[in-house]
Amino acid sequence: MQTLKALLEYTLLEIGEYRLSVIDVISIIFIFLFARLVLWLLHRLLNKSLAHRISDKGRQAAIMQIARYLVYIMAILAAFNTVGISITWLLTGSAALLVGLGLGLQNTFKDFISGVIILFDASLEVGDVVQVGELVGRVQQIGLRTTAIDTRDAISVLVPNSKFTDDNVINWSHNNELTRFQVSVGVAYGSDVDLVMKLLEEAAASHPKVSSTPPPVARFVDFGDSALLFEVLFWTTDSFRVEFTRSDIRRAIDAAFRKHHVQIPFPQRDLHIVSDFRARLQEQAENKPDLPLN
Repeated sequence: MQTLKALLEYTLLEIGEYRLSVIDVISIIFIFLFARLVLWLLHRLLNKSLAHRISDKGRQAAIMQIARYLVYIMAILAAFNTVGISITWLLTGSAALLVGLGLGLQNTFKDFISGVIILFDASLEVGDVVQVGELVGRVQQIGLRTTAIDTRDAISVLVPNSKFTDDNVINWSHNNELTRFQVSVGVAYGSDVDLVMKLLEEAAASHPKVSSTPPPVARFVDFGDSALLFEVLFWTTDSFRVEFTRSDIRRAIDAAFRKHHVQIPFPQRDLHIVSDFRARLQEQAENKPDLPLN
């Protein structure tokens, strides 16, 4: 027993008044093994609990990541306490370093906090179609620091989470699956307005991606410089690929206009020549002296 006690109390490292013994190392190993066990049990418990409450796999993974961070932080604090290191002394002694790290990692901490906010207020979910600035895409994964978005060009973009809490973000599919869009067109002056509106509504309604409830609605928007301006409003659940739907509707509108002889005018400009100015130019040309011949 004396030999075992001496072995456990054997000093591996000594710095001033601080001593690290074999028993301290064993205690640290035990603490982290216990932390791993807690994480394993927590993972099984949260998987069962979250599966019924949160269907979003990305949010489930992020919540598990937060739990993992908390468990390891507690394990590190317990390890420091076991070997006799005061956390207060450690923080005080490294205050300057912590300030420097805080300034350098300011944006990272901001993104992390924003990620936690997104996870718990459920303002963003995997599968949502969002617009951040000029970027439009579908949310594929929500992490603690960044959110992965797949654009319409099949490009995966990592967006810092602070963008979703600081900037204006459009979520096309969060509250309602149906989203309204429009297609604009101009027709020649003199066209039958009622016929044009009927053709626009029929062209939009013929598309399989366009909802019938509510149905498409055409509007006479304004008198343009060269055309009568119209737009047709339609609702669809496929907001991610709405540009393809718009393209198909434009093709249908063009075919309907050709069939019913409705013209889409070219831009026009009227040029007026003042007669007095033209006469003055002619008079100057006639009074211009001839150049001498060599």
